[in-house]
Amino acid sequence: MPSQQYFVKSVYSLEQLPSIRLPEVVLCGRSNVGKSSFINSLFNKKNLAKTSSTPGKTRSINYYSIDDLFYLVDLPGYGFAKASIEEKKKWQSLISSFLIKSEHIKFVFHLIDCRHNPTELDIQMNKLLVELNLPYIFVLNKVDKIKISDRKKYFNDFKKIFPESVLDENTIFYSSVTKAGKKEVSSLLFESFYNNS
Repeated sequence: MPSQQYFVKSVYSLEQLPSIRLPEVVLCGRSNVGKSSFINSLFNKKNLAKTSSTPGKTRSINYYSIDDLFYLVDLPGYGFAKASIEEKKKWQSLISSFLIKSEHIKFVFHLIDCRHNPTELDIQMNKLLVELNLPYIFVLNKVDKIKISDRKKYFNDFKKIFPESVLDENTIFYSSVTKAGKKEVSSLLFESFYNNS
C-alpha cells in the first residue's frame, strides 16, 4: 500500500490546479465530517492533513500526492453555519465547478457523519455526483461514536434515503479512532492503483 504521501498545494480557483495531472480520488462532505482525520488515519500520518476544532477551516481544494500515482483531493467542507452567504456561495461554486470540469476523477469518497441523519446538503451532493456520473463510495464516518447495536438501524434508515447503498461495497462504516473500515478503503485504493503498477 502507499509508502509516500505528501501535501502538494492548496487551490482556490481552477486556474491553480497542479500542472502534473494524475488520477484523482476526491473527498467531499460537511465541514465537520472529519475529512482531515480520515486522511491522516488512512495513511498513518498525524499531520498529513491539518485538523482543526473549528469547522469550515478548509476553504480550498487541497491536493495530496500518493506515491506519485494519484492525487487525494480534499474539497472544502460544505454547510459551515458561521460562514457568510457570500463565502458559502464561493465554496459551493468551487466544489461544483471542480466536479463538473475535472476529467481526472477516478471516484469520490462522500463522507457522512453517521451520528446524524444525512442532511439536505448531503443529499444535494449525492444528486450532483449522480448527475455527473461520477463513481462514489459512501464513507459513514465517526462510527466509534455510535453503539454497535445501532449501526444496523442507522444503515437501514440511510438506505431509505440512498437506495443504491450496499454495505461493505459502496458504503463503508469508518472510524479514524478505531480504524474500522480502514482495511476496506485501503483495499479499494490498492485495487484501483497498485495492482497494475
